Amino acid sequence: MSAVAAFGALSLVGWWWGLPTAIAAFVAGRGRGRGRTLVLLLAGALVAGAVAVAVVPSLLGLGTQFTAVVVLAVLVPWFVGRFSRQYRELARAGWEMAEQMERERQLVAEQARLLERARIAQDMHDVLGHDLSLIALSAGALKLAPGLDEPHRRAVQDIRGRAAAAVERLGEVIGVLREESEGPPQGPGDSDIARLVGDAAASGLAVGLSVDGEVAADLPPAVERAVHRVVQEGLTNAAKHAPGASVSVELAHTATETRVAVRNEAPEAPAGPPPGRGGRGLIGLAERVRLVGGTLDHGPRDGGFVVTARLPHRAPAQPPPRPAGRAVSPAPAGYGKARRRVRRTLLTALAVPLAAGAVLLAVVGTWETVAASRSVLDPRDYARLRVGQDRAELQEVLPERQSVDRATGAGPEERGVTCEFYAMTADRFDDRSGDAYRLCFRDGRLVSRDALTP
Repeated sequence: MSAVAAFGALSLVGWWWGLPTAIAAFVAGRGRGRGRTLVLLLAGALVAGAVAVAVVPSLLGLGTQFTAVVVLAVLVPWFVGRFSRQYRELARAGWEMAEQMERERQLVAEQARLLERARIAQDMHDVLGHDLSLIALSAGALKLAPGLDEPHRRAVQDIRGRAAAAVERLGEVIGVLREESEGPPQGPGDSDIARLVGDAAASGLAVGLSVDGEVAADLPPAVERAVHRVVQEGLTNAAKHAPGASVSVELAHTATETRVAVRNEAPEAPAGPPPGRGGRGLIGLAERVRLVGGTLDHGPRDGGFVVTARLPHRAPAQPPPRPAGRAVSPAPAGYGKARRRVRRTLLTALAVPLAAGAVLLAVVGTWETVAASRSVLDPRDYARLRVGQDRAELQEVLPERQSVDRATGAGPEERGVTCEFYAMTADRFDDRSGDAYRLCFRDGRLVSRDALTP
């Protein structure tokens, strides 16, 4: 901004310095500098200009040029540079959002493939497993049929053995196709939760377990597996994102529902994924809880991180709808901020130069009007002036200041002659606006008086 100030000052001497001033202001706007620097620069320029005009009133004639330099050579190029930089940031944020959407598209496609594999596994289990079991059952019944000779009995025995082997191989294939292990069919229960907590404690995690109530005897296996996964995911997050932090696992059983909470007690290290990273485990966990009719809540709380789930023992006929907005991640925060900055800069770039120009022109015009009113020589007083009068005799008649427009229509002064200029009127709408009286003195005596008009 120092280059802007230097070139701006030179622009008051010659108009061609306005080009380097505009270039310097544009480069400053594209930089990382803050708008406060520009405000301080303009404030300093206004104060310096006011002081200069107060000391040398004739400099007021440069007021319009000063306004043009500030608006056209400083403010407009600076805002254009700032808009250019923020638009570039917006484009970069847009590409980042596009990359994120592509990653999400690939993730959705992968999830669809996994769901299809799980559906195939379920179909194989329901259809082929049932059919093979019937084949084995029929072979066993045929083996006991009376009147069957020994070779046929051995063949039936072989069929039964092959069917049993096929059921086992089918189970292996189903295990490969499943999206994730569902755990033992009998469900984990509180004892398995205690084993999870014990394993976490043995690995160095400061964890405690509290259980309220008795687990229901007819607790659905899907709910048991969901409880197991909530605790498992909460402990995994705590060990991954807040090593050394204390964690508490809370189980509460009632006749109708089970509530589980994994709470991180360390305010300095939240046991949750950092913003913008990770979190896929929690997304999958929320889907699992939703499918059994429950709700999952997770996030920072009291300086730590809490994962809580409410799981009813009887699932509804239809699972609760998936929360809106969670299927696809929102646009990156940087993109929204970049859009707001670009919009705000564009509006400011239009409003600030116009407002600044209007204010400066109003100030300069007011100042010129006030200065002109103090330099007006009344036509009647001018008519009473006589050549040869002493300067001291005219002191009470002449205004305290001379006109800023004293060079209008004035020729070169003679040697030894000093000329003074006084305005005819301070009214800008008067036909005489800009006209002046010229009084020339030699050795303190009036030698000539003229009315100068453009």
